[in-house]
Amino acid sequence: MIQEACINGVSTRKIEKLAKGLGIDSISRGQVSQITKELNDQVAAFRTRSLNKTYPVLWVDSLYEQIRNGGCVQNMAVSVVIGLDENGRRDILAIEPMQEESEATYKTVFEDLKQRGVQDVWLVVSDAHKGLVKAVQESFIGCSWQRCKVHFMRNILAKVSSKTKAKFAERLKQIWLQPDYDSAKAYAYTLMDEQEPAFPEAVGILESGLESSLQFYHFKRIDSRKIASTNILERLNREIRRRTAVVGIFPSLDSYIRLVTTYMIEYGEE
Repeated sequence: MIQEACINGVSTRKIEKLAKGLGIDSISRGQVSQITKELNDQVAAFRTRSLNKTYPVLWVDSLYEQIRNGGCVQNMAVSVVIGLDENGRRDILAIEPMQEESEATYKTVFEDLKQRGVQDVWLVVSDAHKGLVKAVQESFIGCSWQRCKVHFMRNILAKVSSKTKAKFAERLKQIWLQPDYDSAKAYAYTLMDEQEPAFPEAVGILESGLESSLQFYHFKRIDSRKIASTNILERLNREIRRRTAVVGIFPSLDSYIRLVTTYMIEYGEE
């Protein structure tokens, strides 16, 4: 019961109160922590398990958590990777805390995936973090990169006046709803010609990032709604944050990995 409560984000203080409500008066927070550490073997097995050789799609995103490290509380980036295998099944491949988001740290994440068996990736879907994009290019030769259309739209709309933002957004999203690559590109060029006099910065961002945001059109066997953005990770990230928010500041990196990975195991099974 204590381990299950921990996975669902219940704090050790609340578990102690819950246990007393069940008539268990002798349990302490220290004992609760010790019981949850018994999950470590499951966590290690999940994080080091062998993976498939081929994943047509990887979705990569990061979130930030407060974790105590060496006595100091640090904001740590945590990389989450979901893979789509050749049978169309999604799987959580990695959750890796990083000291910073950089090319080096993302290459470490990808190298770990390769050591666990991944050799062939067709498409990586992520935001436009420069270090991440460079790491994808160097780690998976021959792989395409899809810029998340949702993050891309936010970047563009940040350069549009609030008065016309809603109208511009409606026109903008039509780019990625076109039936094919050529139609999407033609529509985008028309939109850029119309809007450049009023919003040159927004159009400049759209023009420079357009090609990378249209790569999903080249993978016709896969549902475009799933590979045009990282939205597939949004629910997972919300659930992670719902659990980690209970803890607030994690006492150690191990405690963070234990909590989130045990939840990942259950999420993956579901």
